[in-house]
Amino acid sequence: MSSLKETKTRIQSVKSTQKITSAMKMVSSSKLHKAEKVVNSFLPYQQRMNEILKNYLSTEEEIDSVYTKIRDVYRVGILVFASNSSLCGSYNSVLIKRLQQSIYTHRDVRKEDIVVFPVGKKVHQACLDMGINVAGEFEELSNAPTFKEAQQLAQTIMDMFVSHKIDRVKVIYFHYESKSVQRLTVDTFLPFELSYYQKGNIQADYLIEPSKEQVLGTLIPQVLHFKVYAAALDANASEQAARTIAMQIATENADDLLQDLSIDRKSTRLNSSHRCIS
Repeated sequence: MSSLKETKTRIQSVKSTQKITSAMKMVSSSKLHKAEKVVNSFLPYQQRMNEILKNYLSTEEEIDSVYTKIRDVYRVGILVFASNSSLCGSYNSVLIKRLQQSIYTHRDVRKEDIVVFPVGKKVHQACLDMGINVAGEFEELSNAPTFKEAQQLAQTIMDMFVSHKIDRVKVIYFHYESKSVQRLTVDTFLPFELSYYQKGNIQADYLIEPSKEQVLGTLIPQVLHFKVYAAALDANASEQAARTIAMQIATENADDLLQDLSIDRKSTRLNSSHRCIS
């Protein structure tokens, strides 16, 4: 049994830790609230853009775009959204594990022909540890996603695809649904999948200006830019949700530990009293 002094020291230590985890929970909860507002405000815009593209493509029999070209896969790009810091439960470890699985599924591709676009310090360091090529550092996009940064990253990837530096691009991130539900998502970013937008039988009579080719040449890149931005917003909200829950659990665990230590302290005092009486 621990001495009374040791128990008091542990109680003070746990209380100090609990104050920290409680404060971090409040900060993460505030950040989550802000991230939710951004996600919810952008979602209708993205959905409307997808709807416009779907309606437009449903009337086209043949679509010719540099972003839809399907070719043999010799070089692979993987875009992964993680966090810059820890204390968010299994958030990063799940993403890194899924990245490793994606690399394994492309075992026909040489390791040196796989490049990762790591958004967040944690996945960037994991890639370095695994000896995987990285295309740069994109820490700011994890901290505070902006459309400009997401657009630049998306365009870099798109340019590499067009120039045949990569033949296929996957994106891995957590899709945010609610504070308690974030779904691990793996999508094909490139080549652009037209089948998703060509479902249904939509009758539309469009007057296209200046030309179909120019409109499509603008519309598809815009949707791709939005896709990266939406993934960044989803990931940011999911990270804050994961951290909020992790800090809540840590705070509750501290409560349980304090109760146990309190009982231990009372037992120590009682035993000390019995020894004094004896």
